[in-house]
This record gives sequence, C-alpha cells and structure tokens, in this order.
Amino acid sequence: MYSNLNHDTICSVITGYNPSAVAVIRISGIDAIKICNRIFNKNISNAKTHTIHFGNIMEGNDIIDEVLISIFHNTKSFTGEETVEISCHGSLFIQNKIINLLIDNGARPASPGEFSFRAFRNGKIDLSQAESIADLINSENANSHKCAINHLKGGFKNELELLRNDLISFASLSELELDFAEEDVEFANKNEFLDVLEKIKNKIESLIASFKMGNAIKDGIPVVILGLPNVGKSTLLNTLINEEKAIVSKIPGTTRDSIEDTIIINDCKFRFIDTAGIRISEDEIEKIGIEKSFEKASLCDIILFVIDNTDEIEKQILEYNKIKNSYSKPILLVINKTDLNPNLDIKLNHISISAKNKIGISKLKQQLILMTSSSQINNDQIIITNSRHYEELNNSLVEVKEIINGLKNSLSKDLLSVNIKKCLIHLGSITGEITTDDLLENIFSRFCIGK
Repeated sequence: MYSNLNHDTICSVITGYNPSAVAVIRISGIDAIKICNRIFNKNISNAKTHTIHFGNIMEGNDIIDEVLISIFHNTKSFTGEETVEISCHGSLFIQNKIINLLIDNGARPASPGEFSFRAFRNGKIDLSQAESIADLINSENANSHKCAINHLKGGFKNELELLRNDLISFASLSELELDFAEEDVEFANKNEFLDVLEKIKNKIESLIASFKMGNAIKDGIPVVILGLPNVGKSTLLNTLINEEKAIVSKIPGTTRDSIEDTIIINDCKFRFIDTAGIRISEDEIEKIGIEKSFEKASLCDIILFVIDNTDEIEKQILEYNKIKNSYSKPILLVINKTDLNPNLDIKLNHISISAKNKIGISKLKQQLILMTSSSQINNDQIIITNSRHYEELNNSLVEVKEIINGLKNSLSKDLLSVNIKKCLIHLGSITGEITTDDLLENIFSRFCIGK
C-alpha cells in the first residue's frame, strides 16, 4: 500500500475530527500552495517558508471562515514536501467544507499515517522515529512521554548508527582481507576485532535489557494482589482504580480468574491484577484460578499480599511467609479491614488500610512509588518500548555472538561475513534502511488519520 503511493497532494484534519475551538488542516505535496491559493483570498504563491497569513477561505464569493495559513517549504516541513497548514474554527461543518474545497481543487484525502510515511520516505525521520510519533501521541505519563521524545529526537537512531558503523568498518576490513587472501595480508588485529565486537554485544544487550522497563512504562508495572479468600483483594482493586470492576462477595472463591486494570500514580503507570484467593479447593475451576494466581505472581514486578484484621491473622501470616520465601521480588504486606480491630499489634513491616472505607490508600500508593523509584527514567535515557525493535535487537545479538565465536575459533572471513550482513540487516530494519512493503504497511496503517 504505502510503497505504491504516488506524489499526489494530500490533505487531512490533523487535530482530531471533532468539534473544537480551533482545528488544523494539513496539505502536503507538490501542489499544496497552488491548491490553497485557489480557495484563499490572498495570493500566497511567493510566500516565504515559516510565514503565517491571515485571510478568508472562499467558495466562490462566499466566505467559509477566517483562517491563518502557515507555509512550510520542502525540506523545512515535517513531510519534506511543500506544506500548508490551515488553522480554522473547529466546527465540523467548516472542517468538512474546507476539506471538500481542497479535494475539489486537486488534493486527495490522506491515508492513515501518510504524512509520517512521507516524512520517512523523504528522509526527515527514520522508521524508529516514525513509530515514536505514535508512542508520543499515546503517552499517558512522564516516563512514556520521555521515552517517546528520546526516540523522536533520534537518540535510539544515533545508538544504532554507531553500532552499524562499527560493524561496517569490521566488514570492510574483512572483505579487504578476502581480496588479498593469496598474499596472506591481515589488515586488522583479531584481538582488536574482538574488543569492538564485545562492545557492540554489550551495547545490544543493554538495549535489550531496557525492554523490561520499557514494557512496564508502556503497559504498566505489573502488581499482583495475593491473599487468602475474603481478605478484601477485589475491594482493594476497585478502590485503587476507583471503579467497581471486580465482583465483591462474602462467598469464598468468588474471584476465579485474574482481573486487571491500570492507573497512573505520580506519573508512573501501574497494572494491578486481582487474583483468586489462595486456599485448598476441590472445585476444578477455582483450582485453575489459584494456579493462575501463582503464575501471575511469578511474572509480576511487585506482590501486594493482603491479609485481613481478623482472628485468622496468624494463619494468613504463615501463608505470607511462604510467598515471601518463594519469590525473589518486592513483596508488600497489606493489612486490610484495620477499622474492625484497630489495636491489633503486628510485628511485621506492613501498610494498614481499610479498602472499603478508603483509609490508608494514599500511603499504600506512596509506598508503591518508593518501591519503583528505579523505574523513573532520565531525560536522555534510551529505553526500548517497541516489541519489533526488541525482536530485531535479539536477532542482531545472535549474529554478533556467532561472529565472536567464529573469530575465536579462527573461522574463515567469508563465513563470518554472512553473519555480519545478517546483523546489519536486523539493525537496518529497525531504522528503515532495510524495509519491506509489508513492514511499512503494518507500521503506518496503525497511525490515526492526520498523522
């Protein structure tokens, strides 16, 4: 789809199609200024780039709207093409009218993601930066915003260029040695090669390792709520997300499958997962739910172990100790229903709450933030949040390890060159230096209209 797009002049509302105080319509392509000139009451044929012009959009002798028109010439525009942006009033009637006038005068509606695709095609951004635009639009908190901005600024692109340049230098010297194989000439020391490759391997491994944090930033830090039946796990979930999502009942075993939702606390996204109460059960469905509880606990970043303030507290603390000894991850003991027995003395470190009455919830949230302080990222930190990038980095790492092993075992340079080329292909596919039509369509078709 995208590889076959021609150089038509395209147009779309880029501020979201809904009623608003102001809307912006973008026109991009070789005839952008010419088409706009036909419906604007002032001549903008010779307007300089980055200038703004006030006037009226006209349909014949009728004024459609008072607008501001911004001009961006070729390489100085987002798309790398002649671009005009019309800032008009946000009435849906006005937006539709202007779009129809543009189409009547030679433009066509932009496909989803087509502006960003043209920016990529014209070398304004690479593929990883294009994908970061979608991440920036969907960012929900400071961390996800920082990740997207860092990628958009080219931080990840620059890291990959350094890796590729080192590999290309290595490949060039290897090819040169092959050309002079009969003379038995060596252009680089094997140990120097190994040092370079180890640095490349370490950098790729560092980027791969960042994906765990990136996943948490994008999808939320997974926090599992564990405990025996009827201790208030579902009530706690409902209180945290401020919604009656989980069924609350006095009947043991009500929750049989995990229920989850996300909230933002201090610019940090958490994904809370309510689970089936831990107990010995003869019910086959409940037993599956309990197995899932342990499965979720093994995959999460934090466990909230909830016990209630009742006569069975000793039994619950025994279960808490079992969980604490079973998992090497942060576990926070939460004592619920403290309003029922406020004088109960617990020697363990814990947070006291009443989920039903929303007591102690702020303190619980503060503790969660303290437990995830390492998840706060720096302004220039490169974090991998895209699963496609993660997969290609893993593929690159496999090839780099093969090259290192080959060098150590004195494998011939022509065989090593195969792994080098494969590694360059995987790294190049992240930035778009190497692409396929299917890949481009898969990426840009997900973009909203106007981007």
